[in-house]
Amino acid sequence: MKLKEVAEKLNCTVIWGQEGLEQDCAGGYVSDLLSDVAGHAQEGQIWLTIQTHVNVVAVALLRNLAAILFTAGAIPGRETIKKAKEEGIVLLGTDLPTFEAGGRLYLLLRE
Repeated sequence: MKLKEVAEKLNCTVIWGQEGLEQDCAGGYVSDLLSDVAGHAQEGQIWLTIQTHVNVVAVALLRNLAAILFTAGAIPGRETIKKAKEEGIVLLGTDLPTFEAGGRLYLLLRE
C-alpha cells in the first residue's frame, strides 16, 4: 500500500514529504526507544513514535523507513523538519494515541 493511501485513510497530516507519499509501506513499527527501532525496524515500515527530536531522522534513515508518524499530537521542531528535508524522510502526524494509530495501521495493511 502506498504511503499516500495510508496517510489519507488514517487522516494523517503530512508535515513534510508530499513527494515521498508514492512509496510503498511495508508495515509499521511502534517504539519510542531509538535503539530498539535502530535494531529491529524493517525497511519500508512506518515508525510510530512520540519522540520528535532530530535523532529520529537519523534512525529512520539508518533503517530506510518509509516515514515517521508522530502520534498523540506530537509535533517535531524546526530542526527535525529541516533534517528530514535534507535526508528525504517523510514526516506524518496524527492526534490519535499511539496504540490506536498502530491498531488502525495494522488493520489497514491487512485489508
